Amino acid sequence: MKNLFVIGLAFFLSGCTGIPKGLTAVDGFEVNRYLGTWYEIARLDHRFERGLEKISATYSMREDGGVKVLNKGWNPAEGKWQQAEGKAYFDGPSDKGALKVSFFGPFYGGYNVIALDKKAYSYSMVAGPDKSYFWLLSRTPQLPKETLSGLIEQAKSFGFATDELIYPKQD
Repeated sequence: MKNLFVIGLAFFLSGCTGIPKGLTAVDGFEVNRYLGTWYEIARLDHRFERGLEKISATYSMREDGGVKVLNKGWNPAEGKWQQAEGKAYFDGPSDKGALKVSFFGPFYGGYNVIALDKKAYSYSMVAGPDKSYFWLLSRTPQLPKETLSGLIEQAKSFGFATDELIYPKQD
């Protein structure tokens, strides 16, 4: 299953970098404030995360100036953690939330922060290279109901299929 997780991420990343048409990455992005652990609150379905719970992404700086990415999820069917380690680099200026990320060799995919709580860095909305890739992340395993509802409405206005969102268990 770990191999499937890594292969799935590689498949995603073999796509392209860039951002879905009509969206922009946030300005004023501060990578040092983004570092640390984020919990997956909602996502669109992809085989590489299917069936996982307690999903998180932890970001730290790499010696080469990039960002180390550690994605982790609990597989209850197998009773074990699955994880994939990758690397990310800015896809343009470092104050814009547009990065390219790779979990497999030279293949990169878009990682675009399209909404962010700039005051507290408590939530983040991320899109891949097209609108079939979407994640809503939080610094805590749960978001207040009002915050979550507002972010879902914002994602819907951006053209994401919010009626297809998956909310993984985080407890």
